[in-house]
Amino acid sequence: MSRHSGARESSRLDRRLEALNDARQLAGGVLPDAQLEEVFQVLERAGSRRSLSAEHTVVGFFGATGSGKSSLFNAVSGGNIATTAARRPTTSEPLAGVWGVDGSEPLLDWLDVRNRHHAGPVEGFAGEDTGLILLDLPDFDSTRAANREVVQRMVGLVDVLVWVLDPQKYADAAVHQDFLAPLASHGAVTLVVLNQVDRLPAHDVPPVLESLRGILAAEGLGKVKVLAASALTGQGVDGVRAAIRSVVVQRKARSQRLEADVAKASRELREASGDGEAAGVRHQTTARLGAELAAAANVPVVVTAVARSYRLESVRRTGWPATRWLSRFRPDPLRRLNLRRDAPAELNRTSLPPASAPQRARTDSAVREFADAASAGAPGPWRAAIRSAAREGRERLPDALDQAIAGTDLGANRKSWWWGVFNVVQWLALLTVLGGLGWLGGLAALQYFQMPAPEPPRVEGWPVPTLMAAVGVVLGIVLALAGRFIAAGAAAARASGARKRLEAAVGGVARNLVVEPVEVEVSRLAAFNAALKVAAG
Repeated sequence: MSRHSGARESSRLDRRLEALNDARQLAGGVLPDAQLEEVFQVLERAGSRRSLSAEHTVVGFFGATGSGKSSLFNAVSGGNIATTAARRPTTSEPLAGVWGVDGSEPLLDWLDVRNRHHAGPVEGFAGEDTGLILLDLPDFDSTRAANREVVQRMVGLVDVLVWVLDPQKYADAAVHQDFLAPLASHGAVTLVVLNQVDRLPAHDVPPVLESLRGILAAEGLGKVKVLAASALTGQGVDGVRAAIRSVVVQRKARSQRLEADVAKASRELREASGDGEAAGVRHQTTARLGAELAAAANVPVVVTAVARSYRLESVRRTGWPATRWLSRFRPDPLRRLNLRRDAPAELNRTSLPPASAPQRARTDSAVREFADAASAGAPGPWRAAIRSAAREGRERLPDALDQAIAGTDLGANRKSWWWGVFNVVQWLALLTVLGGLGWLGGLAALQYFQMPAPEPPRVEGWPVPTLMAAVGVVLGIVLALAGRFIAAGAAAARASGARKRLEAAVGGVARNLVVEPVEVEVSRLAAFNAALKVAAG
């Protein structure tokens, strides 16, 4: 493999590993911890293997008891290792044949292989510059738990897996279900050898090989190379050597193995997660949520109180001065709700009635409907996470909504310009009435005391004092009625403005406690799917 090709593969693997780690982190709290721990172990192994020699390819021989695995290992690696194998401390310890000792020690330490043999050159197969480590491993069906643990661990660590099967047990479910089928994504670094073919009649070998290939194809390993060999007679041993050497000289096995691990971990994450994207947050559902919360927070009650309070204040300021004082006996609706004040909003609460059971049920239903709409299309675990995020802030909603209403500027203390104009004219009208009445009273008093009374001026035959009193009364009544009409229109406008501000405040609470948490989960799912797509290659 060229330097540039190796750099490209390394860069691609970097991206996939990074994406797999992103997917793992994004899935925290959504997918099972055990599943995420397996992904973490894959990342840990990948990081460790990449930090070790890239010039060595580790090839592991796996097989069941009686498959002739060790005999084939010896035949492939040469007689020197066979001699060493006879002195192995226990059958549970892996044996390593090493071609190219320099740089292999840290890698073998990581593999925890203590029994190492510096192998001599094998013509046409391996020499000191090959960078090959062959491992003869314990039988995977051993009755000793320690042996099975070694095999399980090595299945996850070696760069290339050579499965040695025998003609009698090549279809054994133990090897296929427990090892080969789960490693379907590892076809590029898997080699299957049907050993001991010398025990079969020559005409039976092709059908058995065809049967084995069919089983492997059904397990997703249809492209795996299948070879026939006999360690006893040497038949096919050169073919096994050639297949291993072909993988080793390309220097791709390490990256291919790690990419296969990433692909397998990605597939398992996808299976645990499920397919699909969430519909997400939409304006229509957000508006409906805000409307339902506004109703539950008694926004219509507050809006009505704003309008009534304005009309009452208008009467107090623009009504007929002789009777306007009566309006002071009518309570201000906003004061009753503790919404007309000068103190900071955070120091106050409203006096709105607490949410009733139907209102609470309505709020819960609105939150649930919003979450269901946003999570539509999402796979099960993520749908549950989105719904949970929506429900998390539900308990804080009543207090937050009350605070939002308490902190909203309702314009209750703002004066209208026309109040002053009407008030001045009303007082002028009253003074006119009083002036006219006073004038008439003075004339009546003079007549009562039989004193000469001057003739009052007249307009169109009407005495001016009488006209003053009449005009003042009529003007006061007209102004009072006009003020009520103007106040009704202005109150509606003020109530409309208050409604908008209240709904905006309620919408802010809905966004903080419900919408944004849901958006975070929806975005997390989208990022997870994108990362998993990159990781899967």
